Amino acid sequence: MNQTIPYRVEEVTELCLLAGKIMLQSGGETYRVEDTMMRIAAAFGIPESQSFVMPTGIIFGIQGAYPATRLVRITDRTTDLQKVTQVNDLSRQIANGTINLDEALEALKGIEAARNAFPAWLQIAAAAIASGCFMIMLQGIWADFIPVAIAGGIGLALLIWLHLIIPIRFFAEFLASMAIGIVSVLMVKAGFGHHLDLMIIGSVMPLVPGLLLTNAVRDLMAGHLLSGLSKGADAFLTASAIGAGIAVVLSVFQL
Repeated sequence: MNQTIPYRVEEVTELCLLAGKIMLQSGGETYRVEDTMMRIAAAFGIPESQSFVMPTGIIFGIQGAYPATRLVRITDRTTDLQKVTQVNDLSRQIANGTINLDEALEALKGIEAARNAFPAWLQIAAAAIASGCFMIMLQGIWADFIPVAIAGGIGLALLIWLHLIIPIRFFAEFLASMAIGIVSVLMVKAGFGHHLDLMIIGSVMPLVPGLLLTNAVRDLMAGHLLSGLSKGADAFLTASAIGAGIAVVLSVFQL
C-alpha cells in the first residue's frame, strides 16, 4: 500500500535534487554532488537517504516511514564553478542551521536562474590571449603571438555560434577546430606565422576539455566507475573532434 509523503519530506527531496542538479550541470564532481545531497537531507531530519549520480541523471531516494525515490534528468552540462561554490556554501548554512527549508529552496532557485557566464566578447578575448600564452609556454616565438591569438579567438567565436545552431557538440567542435587549422595555415602561408605546429596547439587549447578530463580521473579514483568512464568518453570525443578537424585541414593543404 502506498503511503502519502508529507509535504515537508517532498520539499526536502526537491531541495536535494535541485542542489544536485545545479552542481552536476555546472561541472561538479560526482562524489561532491552525492555528498552534498545526503548532507542536506540529514540536516532536515532525513538521515537515511541514498543518491546515485551519473552525468546524465540523478536518482535520489529516502528511507524510513515515508520512503520515496525521485529521478531528475540532466541534458545540459557546462562549466560554472561559481554555482558549485554557491551550492556548497548554502549546504554548509543548512548543516549549521542558519537557514530554514523555505529559504534554502528559494536561494537554490535563485542560483539556478542566475546567468553567471561572461559575455561572449569577453570569452573570445580571453581565449585569444590564452592561446597566445599557451604558444609561448610551448617555446614558441613572440612573432606568432598575434596570429595565434586571432586563430584562437576565431575558433572559440565559431564554437559559441555553432553551439546555438547545432545541438550536437561533436560537430561544433569539429568545425571550430577546422577553422583554427585553416586560419593558422593561411597565416603561415601569408608570412604572418612561422611555426605552424605550435600555432595550432596553442590555438586549440581553449577547446580542450581540461575540467571534464580532471573530473573523470577524480571520479575514477573515488570509485565512481560509471561516472568516471562516461566523463572520460565525453572528453575523448571532444579530443577526437579537435584532432579530426585539424587532421582534415592538414590533409587538404598536404602539410
